[in-house]
Formats: sequence, structure tokens, C-alpha cells
Amino acid sequence: MTARSAGILVYRERAGRIEVLLVHPGGPFWARRDIGAWSIPKGEFGQSEEAEAAARREFTEETGWTIEGMLTPLGEARQKAGKVVTAFAARGDFDPAGLSSNSVEMEWPRGSGRVLVFPEVDRAAWFALAKAHEKLIEGQRPLLQRLVAMSDGRRARE
Repeated sequence: MTARSAGILVYRERAGRIEVLLVHPGGPFWARRDIGAWSIPKGEFGQSEEAEAAARREFTEETGWTIEGMLTPLGEARQKAGKVVTAFAARGDFDPAGLSSNSVEMEWPRGSGRVLVFPEVDRAAWFALAKAHEKLIEGQRPLLQRLVAMSDGRRARE
């Protein structure tokens, strides 16, 4: 069965340019990775849960922040390993210094029998679209294009 995740791509406008909030996964596997390692705040959900509810829950678990108001669907994106990410967009403005992620346990190094605790997300940052495209996991990059198309459509209606 295909793993499914749901997440929220938070955006803001600064000097007429869109910036997006991305998170960096915690733990030793990701510690030295940067380009192509960042993600939208997201997490897995089961068949009985609605994607939007899962996206809101996972956003709060990974960041400590709560998204209020309506979410705009951005559709799905498939990552290289096959995981399907259902994403939503939301306007917001969070201070990355206030990040408060939940923790996960994992055996590290693999096969060692040692279980260590790491933050699921070790940092968050705002990126202009070009830099976000570089930092974001390749399979999630189409979400940036959809966000731009959505924003352009909103501007045209204003």
C-alpha cells in the first residue's frame, strides 16, 4: 500500500514576492543534508482520516504552531520513494525561532540496538521561491508551481 502524507505549505508576501515556510528533518541521517532535504510540514495519515485534518495535526506536531482559517488544496505530489503527499496552502507568518517540534525515537546507528530521541524537525526557515525550489525535496517541488498559479489567480481577481 502506498504511504500517504498530508501537509501545509505556508506562504507570505514580502516586498511583493512570495516566500514559503519549509522545515528541515531532524536526526543524524539529515544532519549534513541541505539541498533537496527540506520539506513542507507534513506527516502520514490513515484511510479513515481526512487529509485536511491530518495536515493541520501534522503541521502543529512538527512546528508547535496552529493554522487557523481556510486551507486551499494544492493537490498531490509523488515523492521518489512513492509516498503521495496531499498538500494545502495557507497564508501565515511564523517566527522560525519559535519552532517547537515533537520528538521521534530511532535506532542509531542502524543495527546498533541504541535508541535515541531526536526532534522530528530541527529547524524552519522562510525562503523565496527560487531558493525554496532548490532546498525542497524534489517530489514536492510541483507544489511551489501550484502555489504560484493559485496566487496569480487571486491577484487577477483582486
